[in-house]
Order: sequence, then structure tokens, then C-alpha cells
Amino acid sequence: MALMALREQLDGLVNSMFLEGLLDDQFEQLQMLQDESSPGFIAELITLFCGDSERILAELTKLLDQAVVDYQKVDAFVHQLKGSSSSVGAQHVKLACVQFRQFCEEHNKEGCLGALNVVKHEYYLLRGKFDTMLQARHGYKYHWWNLDPVALDTEDNPSNTR
Repeated sequence: MALMALREQLDGLVNSMFLEGLLDDQFEQLQMLQDESSPGFIAELITLFCGDSERILAELTKLLDQAVVDYQKVDAFVHQLKGSSSSVGAQHVKLACVQFRQFCEEHNKEGCLGALNVVKHEYYLLRGKFDTMLQARHGYKYHWWNLDPVALDTEDNPSNTR
């Protein structure tokens, strides 16, 4: 019963992410690539995306904190973040990066700082929802959306009281 509730909760979370526009069709395509031979595929992609995004956001913050901004470097990092966001279907992050790049082209520091705040906001909103998914995956050993019914009977499950 708890397994079914978890599955419904995760389905609801993902559906809400699509309805909010946080995720796009690319995420659905990635879900279809996951199979029995790679049950942790989506979780691994999300983990890589989040690690790369954290690094890029830290670099962008440092670059924009300089008295003289190297807009070419800023643009390169924003372009990289836009690409990785597109790869995982992070729609809002990708769209925020498009606006950010326009400010880079204009060499508009204030615009870039505002755009960085928007990108951070969108990223952290998405990451929070991804974290919820990954925590459930870790706690219940599910294969992304296909929860494994034996998970409730494993020693890794914190609710196991054997």
C-alpha cells in the first residue's frame, strides 16, 4: 500500500512539473530510454545535471562579481548551462538562460545580475523537486517511475522493521 502511494505521489510530482512548465518533452524522451539494464539512468542524469549546474552557477557568480566582467566567459558558461538544461528537459532554466545570453551580448552587467538571479531561482525550484524524487528513489529503490514491489522488503528500506 505504501508503495502504491509513493508511486502516485511521484507521478503527481512529475505531472505537476510538466504542468508548471518546469519540464518539457525532452524529459519524457529520457524516461523512455530507461529500462531494466539501466534502472538508475534518470537519477544519474539528474545528479550530473545538478552537479554541473551548481558549478556553473558558482562560476557565473564569481565572474559577475568582478569589477570588469568578461562577458565572453559569462556567455560561454550560460551557453553550457542552457545546453545541459535542454538535455534534461529543464524548460524554465533553459528559457532563463536565453534571456541571460541576451544581456551578455549587450554587455549589460545589471541585466546579467538580474538574469543570474532568475536562473538561480528556476534552477533551485527544479532542484528541490528533483531532490524529492531522488530521495524517494534512494529510500525505496524504485526504478524511476516503475517502483519495485520488493523494495518494501529490503534491508535498505528505512521503513523495514525486520
